[in-house]
Amino acid sequence: MRKSLTATAFVLAAALLTGCGNSGDGGESGDKAGGKDSAAQQSEKPKDSTAERITGEGTPHEVTIEVLGTGEANVMWTLDDSGFEKKTLPWKETATIAAVGAEQKVGRLVIVTPGTIMGPDSKLVGARCSITVDGKVVAKSADDSGKPCRYMLK
Repeated sequence: MRKSLTATAFVLAAALLTGCGNSGDGGESGDKAGGKDSAAQQSEKPKDSTAERITGEGTPHEVTIEVLGTGEANVMWTLDDSGFEKKTLPWKETATIAAVGAEQKVGRLVIVTPGTIMGPDSKLVGARCSITVDGKVVAKSADDSGKPCRYMLK
């Protein structure tokens, strides 16, 4: 009895697998569009003209991020690369960045998040930060809350 149940299970499994496979006769393959799969249909669609217009590099900008204060603080940043390191303050980094592709339309995020430092009253406070683009300060800390400075470069 046990052998007949095992044999029946194998026969049913084989029948199900065979029935679900593609017969290869060029008939419908589960898609109602005459046998074409969705990837082939998508490749036949006209290309988006917006994507063609937003190519290449935009105007290069000199971008400087800076964290002010004294001592050491953990700093997280995204400029031309990203990082998170303990830095000796004051600290600054400069890079030349040009928006590429879709960044020309939506922008490229430049951010610097200062860590905490010892304040004048021996309490921990957030270090201050700033972002300068082509010599103009575009983002600056309003207080010592430690909030990040951020700017969308286009």
